[in-house]
Amino acid sequence: MGMLDGYMRLPEVIDKTGLGRSSIYRGMASRTFPSHYKLGSRAVGWLRSEVIDWLTTRQRANRPN
Repeated sequence: MGMLDGYMRLPEVIDKTGLGRSSIYRGMASRTFPSHYKLGSRAVGWLRSEVIDWLTTRQRANRPN
């Protein structure tokens, strides 16, 4: 695992992305946002590097040419 690897729980994903819970799950359903991983019987998390990659891609797409 690299420095950015590890799991983020939902509150941190919301904080980092600015998205709400329903927007995150809609993005997962449409495959436009990284899927979560099952961490336990009642816990899920998002791989930090995948969320950071998603943010980087969005920032590049929104920059004017």
